[in-house]
Amino acid sequence: MTKDNRPEVQKVLVSTLLLNLLVVGLKGFLGYTTGSLSLLADALHSMTDGASNILGLVANRYSAPEPDREHPYGHQKFESVGALGIGVLLVIACFEILQGVVERITQGSEPVEISPVELWLLLVVLGINIFIASYERRVGQRLGSAILIADATHTMSDVWVTISVIGGLIGVWRGYEWLDVVLAFPVALLVLGSAWSVFKTNLPWLVDQMAIAPETIKAIAIGVPGVINCHNIASRGVLGRQLFIEMNLIIDAVDVETAHRISTEVERRLETHFRPTRILIHIEPPAYQSEEIR
Repeated sequence: MTKDNRPEVQKVLVSTLLLNLLVVGLKGFLGYTTGSLSLLADALHSMTDGASNILGLVANRYSAPEPDREHPYGHQKFESVGALGIGVLLVIACFEILQGVVERITQGSEPVEISPVELWLLLVVLGINIFIASYERRVGQRLGSAILIADATHTMSDVWVTISVIGGLIGVWRGYEWLDVVLAFPVALLVLGSAWSVFKTNLPWLVDQMAIAPETIKAIAIGVPGVINCHNIASRGVLGRQLFIEMNLIIDAVDVETAHRISTEVERRLETHFRPTRILIHIEPPAYQSEEIR
């Protein structure tokens, strides 16, 4: 059974939420005082960081790995649903940035002004974002938490946004006013790329995509003495997080006790390779022969 890491995930999300609120406040203040479009867009993107933290807390609340009567396979898909919600927030942030760029080009704006002190404050904000992203990713990978890894991806996109903003503001400082607008385009693409990464990671879990090649499972199973063949192999889930494996096993046994011992050894070897795993085996007699893998 998968360990319930929700309390630790919750602590990480609450900590990063507080830090993200600080980042939003600093970026909003700097964007307002400098008049920078890219910095205001970056502040908006950071607001989605806080929103993703809240979404993560909600998803984490309902993603208990233990099964119950209504959810016999556990509740972990709630975490992936929350991660997809974060992906949607990233897409929204991307379009908000592009909308701001179009408005700046078509309607114009006041000149951007920035002081050395404001630039240093922005570097402090960048440092906070890098810390949040690395912290969440490290803990998420250790716990196998989809919501933390997705949130770290979201925050890492904020890091790239802030780096681009700093580059644009330095250009403005040097007299290149157009750089603030031009750099907003790659920023939007970076945010959209982060959204795609979140979708690509979590959709396979939600649509029950094959988790392990059936040939790999068969090679492990027929390595157990007494196993003649196996077929109708299916797997789903996420490796290292939770897997479900089903198969039909042809066993060279004439009594239930021997068949049980052989199938238990198959389960043990599969669990060793792919834990945590829930395995369902249908046993068939030696006379049943099949080379088919479906």
